[in-house]
Amino acid sequence: MRVEDLRPLAIFEGLTDDQLGELLEAGTEVRIEPGVDLFREGEHADHWWVLVDGAIHLVRHVGREETVVGSMDVPGRWAGGFRAWDEHGVYLATGRGRTEGRVLRVPAQALRERSFAWFPFAGHLIEGLYGTARSIESTVRQREALVTLGTLAAGLAHEINNPAAAASRAVAALEDACRTLLSSLGRLAHDEISARQFTALDELRREVEPGAGPRDPLAAADLEDALAAWLTDRGVAAAGTLAPTLADAGADLDWCARAADALEGSTLEPGLEWVASTLAASTLLAEVRESTRRVSDLVAAVRSYSQMDRASMQLVDVTDGLESTLVMLGHKLRDGITVVRDYGSGVPRVAAYAGELNQVWTNLIDNAVDAMGGVGTLQLTTRGEDGSVVVEVADTGPGMPPAVAARAFEAFYTTKEVGQGTGLGLDIARRIIEERHGGAISIDSGPGHTVLRVRLPLPSPDAPRTPEHDPARP
Repeated sequence: MRVEDLRPLAIFEGLTDDQLGELLEAGTEVRIEPGVDLFREGEHADHWWVLVDGAIHLVRHVGREETVVGSMDVPGRWAGGFRAWDEHGVYLATGRGRTEGRVLRVPAQALRERSFAWFPFAGHLIEGLYGTARSIESTVRQREALVTLGTLAAGLAHEINNPAAAASRAVAALEDACRTLLSSLGRLAHDEISARQFTALDELRREVEPGAGPRDPLAAADLEDALAAWLTDRGVAAAGTLAPTLADAGADLDWCARAADALEGSTLEPGLEWVASTLAASTLLAEVRESTRRVSDLVAAVRSYSQMDRASMQLVDVTDGLESTLVMLGHKLRDGITVVRDYGSGVPRVAAYAGELNQVWTNLIDNAVDAMGGVGTLQLTTRGEDGSVVVEVADTGPGMPPAVAARAFEAFYTTKEVGQGTGLGLDIARRIIEERHGGAISIDSGPGHTVLRVRLPLPSPDAPRTPEHDPARP
């Protein structure tokens, strides 16, 4: 390629022959062949491409399809070279030959040197433009993080609300049960029940316990009806209330007959009310205990997930992070999602920024659930392998086409509908694993089985270690 080939191009208007000669010396002539890619979308824009003759299609992935978004068909049109001003600059589209021709390919570094030498003011303007673009990109990332945080907060509020509401209902019911228990004791005392009778009644109470009744719904209903009829025949006004509680505890007609013999007459109803209220109180206390335990577990999971009380770099068990992430995403893992845990035994700890790793697990699990449409099997696997720890997140979704899997970790690349994602999740995961932890992340995808595989290196034996982070500590 000669200076005369570049002189007619409008983009080079004002350059001297010596300057055009410098460009030619720094660059390379590349032939355009129809259907052959010159540069690819998402790759580092290490070269500046100037069309001399011929034509090039500019192709981008939109959803799962390739779409022609523009053409370079006028000599002087150019593409790429963004790394001349932005070290993170990538090609915004794939350049694919449409007709035979030629392009001048100039390394981005050479373009930078000459732009600042020939047009210093313009060079500073362009550099500022790219700085603004990078700032906008950073803002978008922060917005995505806030959206994710909002989703997690809403899910966590839902998770906490269920046990908290259950505990509140149980406490209200427990108040009624205690009131009935005291009232029945007062009536028994008024009827001057003997110590022998009360001891016999207490022994009968110990024979039954909440949940000991028939598990079959039809059998349970039949027992309730039989108890209600028996109690009604003996003039017990609260038969409809007592029968379900006694049936659930496993009391049958023989038990009721023995209770009647022990109580002898008018003390039957308050005696059975006392038994039923003690059973109800026991059941309600168990509900309160389970509900408050669930709230406590959720708080502990949030604490573990956020790692707010831990050092930045620490020795962590990846299983702990996976489990706390499952709790945080519990609102998405109900109904049709089955979680299978395949955690290896003796998997060593890794030196990591625990909070950042949890962000990775969040992105991978959330994407897996979305890929399955909320129905399928999520499998989490951990194992030690060749001086590293491997974590796999697998799903039974439809899988990714090879072209999609190849670009899944690119910034802003997404196959989701508008408003459902910005294509930052897997890019963030890649940066955290590769740049922050020196690990690797990959995809193995096929119909009905997709695996996101994370490999984290083990800390070297001579790495500094503090007692609180010593993996030998329990």
